[in-house]
Amino acid sequence: MDHLHAYWRMEYVTQEKSPEARRPFVDLPKMDDDKTTLIIAREQHSFILMNRYPYNAGHLLILPYREIPDIEDLTAEERVCFADTTIKAKRILKEALKPDGFNIGINLGEAAGAGIPRHLHQHVVPRWTGDTNFMPVLGSTRVLPQSLEAMWDHLKSVCEKLD
Repeated sequence: MDHLHAYWRMEYVTQEKSPEARRPFVDLPKMDDDKTTLIIAREQHSFILMNRYPYNAGHLLILPYREIPDIEDLTAEERVCFADTTIKAKRILKEALKPDGFNIGINLGEAAGAGIPRHLHQHVVPRWTGDTNFMPVLGSTRVLPQSLEAMWDHLKSVCEKLD
């Protein structure tokens, strides 16, 4: 039997699970190094972040800077920026990766699958026809064809070209 290794997952599996420790979305935009933090773009009220534990290659998150748990908590200005930033993320992925489709959505609350329920975030996941194979079904494993760092470089260059 062949063994596949996803060494990077151990960081996620073993990280502190207390609500106080799970505030990366507040701290990341305060840092100056967008490549290290995987931030693709910063807008007035929200930002685009690569998912460090992606569902699929190019999986992006859209987040308001304010830590709020629900879409209803966004101000009118934040709602417009959140929507526009989501569209920008989709455009970046469409240009950079040429996917066949997208999953775009929000998990509100822990019961709905929100990994960090105290900070609203929307997922933008590029999808390709036939991209689901036996790996996630049988092995609970995803195969990503490119490192996060290389993907950040590519998406960032496309973002700058589109701006």
